[in-house]
Amino acid sequence: MTARVKASPRFRRLCNQFSTILGGTEHEITAGPVCFVSRNRRIKATILGRRTTSPLVRYQLFSFESLDSSGRALCLGETALFQGQANRLLSNLRKNGIKVTAVHNHWLFENPRLIYIHWESIDHPVAFARKVKRSIAFLG
Repeated sequence: MTARVKASPRFRRLCNQFSTILGGTEHEITAGPVCFVSRNRRIKATILGRRTTSPLVRYQLFSFESLDSSGRALCLGETALFQGQANRLLSNLRKNGIKVTAVHNHWLFENPRLIYIHWESIDHPVAFARKVKRSIAFLG
């Protein structure tokens, strides 16, 4: 049985709202507290010629933590996407004032080519979630 993590009712409500905005399929509060949200994309791909539906290939992850008295937090995100979508996502995130911190691959011999992008911001979690939602909307 997992122990219940200490988090204020305000933090729990904020985590629920953050997850709802981002369309999270799952969310949890981990020690810290950290609001952690995951969402899986529908990506048809193969690795080494084998079809994969692994969450490791098709995930989107979002979190916030270190909420300060003004309501701002460390907000993080990452997603898997097709190589041809990378420039559009990079532009969208930057237009929304979000710092892109990594662009890389995870796999070799995958088809189509998949790229993983990570980003960060100090922001109000709800504002961050809305900016990210706008930025990733074209991914489907």
